[in-house]
Order: sequence, then C-alpha cells, then structure tokens
Amino acid sequence: MSLKFNRETYTKVFEDLEKFKDFCSKTSWVTGYGRSYRFDERDLYNNKSEAWRTYVMFTQGKKPKFKPKHKKKYTS
Repeated sequence: MSLKFNRETYTKVFEDLEKFKDFCSKTSWVTGYGRSYRFDERDLYNNKSEAWRTYVMFTQGKKPKFKPKHKKKYTS
C-alpha cells in the first residue's frame, strides 16, 4: 500500500509554516500585539496554542485589544 503524494497540500503546509514563523518573530511585535511569540512547529494548526490563535486572528484582520496594565488614580 502506498501513499499518494499531494503537492498542493504539501506546499500549503510549508507556506503556512513560513508565514507563521514570520508572524511569531517580527510581525506580532510591529503590529501592536505587545510581544513576540515563541515559534514552534508543533503549534501550526494547534488551536490550543496562544501564538496560533493570535496568528489566525491576525490573518482574519482582527486588531489586538489594548488593555492598560495599571489604572492611574488621580487624587485632588
């Protein structure tokens, strides 16, 4: 029994891997996500991974939500 080689799927996986790698190393910081993500090949198509979920949101055009770390209290 032999497996049939599917070039389109093979090419898509490696293109997605390169795009995900670029997002983790450069794009996430520049576009305002506040940090770079650790690149790991195991996170590709893994919905439990924060880096992959953020990448999917980025590809869908969703913007990051900015949350202030500390609320400043003004005293009079």
